[in-house]
Amino acid sequence: MPLTFDALLGCLELVEDGPGLTGANLDIGYHRVFGGQVLAQALVAGAAAVPDKSVKSIHVLFPGEGDAARPLHYRATPLRSGRTFASVEVVAHQEEKVVAAALVSAHADEPGPERNEDPPETGGPDRATPQDLGMVPWETRVVDDVDLADPGVGPARLDWWSRTPPLGAVGSVPERALHQALLAHATDLTLIGTALRPFEGVSQADSTVTLQTAVTSHTLWFHRPFRVDEWLLVTQEAPVVAHGRSFGRGDVFSGDALVASFAQEAMVRRMDATG
Repeated sequence: MPLTFDALLGCLELVEDGPGLTGANLDIGYHRVFGGQVLAQALVAGAAAVPDKSVKSIHVLFPGEGDAARPLHYRATPLRSGRTFASVEVVAHQEEKVVAAALVSAHADEPGPERNEDPPETGGPDRATPQDLGMVPWETRVVDDVDLADPGVGPARLDWWSRTPPLGAVGSVPERALHQALLAHATDLTLIGTALRPFEGVSQADSTVTLQTAVTSHTLWFHRPFRVDEWLLVTQEAPVVAHGRSFGRGDVFSGDALVASFAQEAMVRRMDATG
């Protein structure tokens, strides 16, 4: 069954469960929980722990895969909360097994000097090609018609446009955290495929077929407020693949404003490799 936008919104409504929160898993027809879901839910759990501030960054480690047949439980522990900054530890677990561990940093809005580098010249979304990215259940358009499932050689770069349907309130999730969580979910998907583009004969489509892949860590920084139901340009590159790991990074622009950045390390190995 294809992933729907409503299903994704539903899984962000975490339910109080004793000392923590519980989130439902997306039904993606696979035994493993999608990492983007965990990123999004961990961000919502961290934001709930410091309601007087907004998330400015989240760093997540994935020590083990989650079982899609079992709900994920989130334990959010505030480490410190000052006048402008706060830190929260978020652990996602299934009974005794830790699936993800996150550090969430939050900040109260304050004035200050502003500037950023200009976005790349990619043309607007009308010049990009509509493409179904599968795990991103909203409108996406890829610059230069790049296909991450193509086994041909290309540069380790991908630029794409993103816009969700009009978005209102979702349960008790704070508005800014909701938009951040949806973007976090989307940034988990395409960096491994971007890293594989320079290799002849392999692509993102080889994951679980000839390649064993898994995200090991993912970090996002939020520089300014934004809306995911307005066009965002995601521009990303993967400068290195080595020792069974890939590394990629990206920026997100709303118009000319740089609103978020992200980076990801992942395991990438041949199925016949050991270790």
